[in-house]
Amino acid sequence: MSNELALRDRTPDLYRQRHARLAEHMIEESIPALLLVDPNDIFYATGAMNMQVFSARTPARYLLLIAEGPTILFEYRGCEHLASHCDTIDEIRQAQGLDTVSSGGTVNTSSRSMAAEVASELRSLDISEVGIDRFPFTAVDALRSQGLTVVSAEPALVNSRAIKLPIEIEFMREAMTRVEAAVQRLELAAEPGRTESEVWAHFHFELMATMGHHTVTRLFQSGPRTFPYFQECGDRILQAGDLLALDTDANGYENYCVDFSRTFLCGDSAASDEQKRLYSAAHEQLSWNAGLLAPGIEFSELAARAWAVPEEFRASRYYCIGHGLGMSGEWPNIPHAETGEPYPLTGAVEPGMVICIESYVGSVASGQGVKLEDQFLIGDEGVEPMSTYHFDSRLSA
Repeated sequence: MSNELALRDRTPDLYRQRHARLAEHMIEESIPALLLVDPNDIFYATGAMNMQVFSARTPARYLLLIAEGPTILFEYRGCEHLASHCDTIDEIRQAQGLDTVSSGGTVNTSSRSMAAEVASELRSLDISEVGIDRFPFTAVDALRSQGLTVVSAEPALVNSRAIKLPIEIEFMREAMTRVEAAVQRLELAAEPGRTESEVWAHFHFELMATMGHHTVTRLFQSGPRTFPYFQECGDRILQAGDLLALDTDANGYENYCVDFSRTFLCGDSAASDEQKRLYSAAHEQLSWNAGLLAPGIEFSELAARAWAVPEEFRASRYYCIGHGLGMSGEWPNIPHAETGEPYPLTGAVEPGMVICIESYVGSVASGQGVKLEDQFLIGDEGVEPMSTYHFDSRLSA
């Protein structure tokens, strides 16, 4: 945490710059106001954080951001003091609960109260349109009943977050340093005789101890649970010679995501020829596709030139070539090219994007799989790996 003191002093500037950037994109997209309930969106816009996991499933705090006007945080009752340090916020009011539980059973009344208050604020500024993210349908209906035109907040949010500000990169680098330390702790703890969950807990402990926020998955699996992919850690006991696959999927320092994957060999046993074969293919896929990344390359070209997944592995391949990253998996999500079908994603890799390249190679016959992934920063002249954690040399062919 060598950078912590210097970065801590810069968080107000980080919040101000993100707030200004989002307002600029709102103006570009002709969205005069945003009403946001997603806690990641609120934090990105203001730096105000409160019970992020709880808030992700309970619509009981929300933000009204006016591109050329005030920013008002409607905070969970009893928590109004938590964002008093945020100079991105002009006013803090008490929020209404917008589902059955948080409203105390009066969701329709609470939704109407929220909508009336928001509409009154917007009408005072001669605004009749508002962009929203993930509000419950009762809240959306209530906003429309106030005569507001409700549109998606995504054009402003997606475009603002896709390109990182220079100050954001500093915080993302620090998040990476801390999460790599957590992966090291997991690797050292990954001994035969321990359960997957017990070993993964070492990763989670280090993440929390170094001011991380949460993980969005528990993707750590062993042996026969490495195929098919997406099996989260459980009570299986690690055995010597197992493949161990980890995807970090961590919201680390200042809520910035760190997303890379490594597959290790458990214990002191030598890797089998089959394990080396799978690992070699996964590493080749990762290296090949990462080598295609460049500022300006069209997504369609990247997909057309991507590593050709052998037929043996196609059915279980990872669902995309790669994806953007910020405070979650973000735009772009780069799909594979499919023969005879038009490529669905337009646009290009741009400087300032953070892109994760994915690889998964699994075998039906051997019941094993290898997951690898790296995180990259796209620069003006080239590409920089952000994840530098070592690969397991015992698995290299």
